[in-house]
Amino acid sequence: MASNRRLSMVIGTNQTLTWGMTFYLPAVIGGPAGASLGVSRAALLGAFSCALLISGFCAPRVGKHIDRHGGRGILVASCAVSAVGLGLLGSATGLVSWYAGWLVIGVGMSLGLYDVAFATIGCLLGREATPVITGVTLLAGFASTIFWPIGAKLVEATSWQTALFCYAGVQLLVNMPMVFALVPAGLPRESVAKAAPAGDAGQVRAVAFGCLSGFFTLRSFVTSSVAVFILPLLMALGLSLERAIFVSALIGPGQVTGRIIEFALTKRMDLLVRARIAAFLSPVSFLVLLFGGPLAAPAFALLYGMSNGVMTINRGTLPMAIFGPAGYASLLGWIAVPVLLATAGAPTLSAPVVDALTPAGLVIAAASASGLAAFLLLPLRLPRVTP
Repeated sequence: MASNRRLSMVIGTNQTLTWGMTFYLPAVIGGPAGASLGVSRAALLGAFSCALLISGFCAPRVGKHIDRHGGRGILVASCAVSAVGLGLLGSATGLVSWYAGWLVIGVGMSLGLYDVAFATIGCLLGREATPVITGVTLLAGFASTIFWPIGAKLVEATSWQTALFCYAGVQLLVNMPMVFALVPAGLPRESVAKAAPAGDAGQVRAVAFGCLSGFFTLRSFVTSSVAVFILPLLMALGLSLERAIFVSALIGPGQVTGRIIEFALTKRMDLLVRARIAAFLSPVSFLVLLFGGPLAAPAFALLYGMSNGVMTINRGTLPMAIFGPAGYASLLGWIAVPVLLATAGAPTLSAPVVDALTPAGLVIAAASASGLAAFLLLPLRLPRVTP
């Protein structure tokens, strides 16, 4: 138990640093970098979308490597690659070098974000990985809370270039040595290392994989879209800008609350039941906003955040529970492909829909999409595991 708690703390800290210095980076440096380089914010953010696409395309190969060799080396490599990408980004003098930096960071993200962390834990602990995965998400859930204000202060005190060089130094001098020294190097067990690809399994397995990947893909599309239009939507529903910002800020505490409740119910409720309840909280939250109006907006944010928080845990726990430890890392890699494509493409693809629909219609569309995703969990079944 003590070793599991230490593993949760170490990988949780690693994920906090990695998410804060890669995925959440555009919100901090996008404005000042655009002004400095003389290009639009939209053009700069396009590089971030490209990084997510690169991350998605790399995911299956990364998962296959973890199944064969374990995950510590991949996490260590992520720190090094991300540091190089951050250095390139800090040295950028135009769009070409800016995009080059983000493409390298995209590779770093494919080697170091949640899917790799979950796969590393799963290869080490097998079906006992769930509490450690939950602990990791509890810690890493504060990545944006920590790094958005720290990054903003650092940019204000120095420059966006200096901030990036500092982040690169943290990756090399803190994150990488920590992972190398404290994450076990344990290789996957034989049954995991010799696992067959998911596509070679039977029809039942294929249907379960389709439902699971469809669920995460749809939800990622909704989450990425909502992140873009949440403020204008809330204001269109009657909230002031200040109130809309406050309500949006409640999504983060909602995520942490959902993860705490998930952890508390681990031994009291079936995993799939917990996942289904959390999944249906998302469409319910939009219906609360639709019928409750501005007064119900805080409740919407908390319920929506709770659903998202548990969904992140389920990215690691449901594949393990349904398919077992054999080929677990490869499976996560294949699930990550459509999820990252949806995350990258959602803001652009949803923009015409946002422009065409009324605020109420937009809420109904979001409720419908997240509701469809939740229904995809209903056909899934957990296998009987022999002790």
